[in-house]
Parts: sequence; structure tokens; C-alpha cells
Amino acid sequence: MNKKFNNWLNNLKEAWESLNPEKAANLFSRDVKYYESALKMPCENWDQVYDLWKVIPNNQKSAVFSFSILFTQANFCVANWQVERVLLPQNSRQKIDGIFIFSLNSENLCNYFKQWRTAETAPGSQKTF
Repeated sequence: MNKKFNNWLNNLKEAWESLNPEKAANLFSRDVKYYESALKMPCENWDQVYDLWKVIPNNQKSAVFSFSILFTQANFCVANWQVERVLLPQNSRQKIDGIFIFSLNSENLCNYFKQWRTAETAPGSQKTF
């Protein structure tokens, strides 16, 4: 069971590190419920998720993504993830640590996604959350 989640997270890693919004968005089902922030209303379809990812090539570079699967059951996964990236245009280095909770449908597309994260930028830069 972990293999499908590992594959999905590796595909997300590849999409993020290559700054490829199409590849990232194509990991999600058309009817996905996607919480970019646990405190905001979710995206409720693929187009809204794609809109989130379209900004990635313009606001960051040098992304390095890693993850560790903490728990799986049936089509449900909890993973700890980290990313280090350079934010544009200010060229400040940022580190993020977070948790994904997500489920995959029968086609191994994500149909539920929620994340919690904390982020810090290099000294002298503002923190972002």
C-alpha cells in the first residue's frame, strides 16, 4: 500500500522541483477537495488547484522537496514533508516543514488533500506561514 503513496509523493517531488504546474495539477482528480491552508476554504476542483500551481515557476526556484510517510490505511496517507527553495523576486532562501493528509482514488489521483506547514526565511527576511 505504501508504494502507491510513495509513487504519488515522488511525482509531486518531481513536479515541484522542476517547477512544472501541469505535472503537479495532473496528480489531482477533477473533483478534488484541496486545502492549501487548513484555515481557508478549499479548492473544490482541478482548475482551482492548477491556478494555485501556475504561480510556482514565477515565485520560486531551486526547490528541493523531501518526505517521509508516517501512516497509511487503505487509500489514506499522512506524510511529513520539507522543502527548501529560493523565493522570487527577493532571492531569499526559505525552509518549510509540513504535514500532508491525502487520499487517492482508484486511478491513484488525489481526491482529498489538506496540509499544515510552517515556514521560515533566511535571517533578515520576513517569515511566511
